[in-house]
Amino acid sequence: MRQHAFGRTSFTVSEVGFGAWQIGGSWGDVSEADGRAALEAALDARVTFIDTADVYGDGRSEKIISSVLKARGGERPMIATKAGRRLDPHNAEGYTKANLEAFIDRSLSNLGVDSLDLVQLHCPPTEVLYRPEVFGALDDLRRAGKIRNYGVSVEKVEEALKAIEYPDVVSIQIIYNIFRQRPADLFFKEAKRKDVAVIVRVPLASGLLSGKITRDTIFASDDHRQFNRHGEAFDVGETFAGVPLEVGLQAVEEVRKLVPQGASMAAFALKWILMNEAVTVVIPGARNAEQARANAAAAEFAAISDDVITATKEIYARLIAPHVHQRW
Repeated sequence: MRQHAFGRTSFTVSEVGFGAWQIGGSWGDVSEADGRAALEAALDARVTFIDTADVYGDGRSEKIISSVLKARGGERPMIATKAGRRLDPHNAEGYTKANLEAFIDRSLSNLGVDSLDLVQLHCPPTEVLYRPEVFGALDDLRRAGKIRNYGVSVEKVEEALKAIEYPDVVSIQIIYNIFRQRPADLFFKEAKRKDVAVIVRVPLASGLLSGKITRDTIFASDDHRQFNRHGEAFDVGETFAGVPLEVGLQAVEEVRKLVPQGASMAAFALKWILMNEAVTVVIPGARNAEQARANAAAAEFAAISDDVITATKEIYARLIAPHVHQRW
């Protein structure tokens, strides 16, 4: 497992991290035991970066992480959480210092720590990125010792480019995968130039790029791949990377032809992301220990040739880009 410097911070993290949304909620029934086992397996595989949020299971994800790490002891991984989505309504006016501090205090309690390694604004309304006072509030909370670093989780490339104009934004979390290639056009170059860490989420397009989803797959009613299929609950780009399911399934069959014989499509898709040197860490989720181990093992996948990378770009341009490229 290769380690990368996390931007301008003092942290070094594994290139494959652990996305803890699944162990919180919105992915169907994932028991606490399975969630704990998934995290344990990732840590055993030397994963040193965990990404969570205060709204994942209304704090359940953060609490599971705290409990597992306390029981294990030893050196702690870097833990990133998020704040902002507890607002109701979720609007720019709610991003006040008082609200952010309350959210951060709750995460401190859930995670059982005195200071958060990294807090990320959780896909805030675009307008928030044009309010310097929000970032001033984060500066104040950092000086108070409640957070060590802050970043922004974004939906759009334009939001990412705006966020890194603030000098103390140390990281951007963004969707990037075979079906969402636009960040590589400009944003990655700017992030690398400014030494901003890049956290890649939704790497498998909500499981599409695992190659295991079919037209007959049935999702539970509390799985976002069922209830957010058209963006009913949050940005549709978070579900199947915003790709219409039928289109995605067609593209998956073309990608499948590029995967080496005997290899998993999921490992191939994760390695594809890691081929870009601007990526600091990719954060696939896992519902159980087996998935967590498989995700970590993707770090050992052989380098993907330029010819195959070019072929994935052709599939994207022909089938996927018309649906997603200019939208996000």
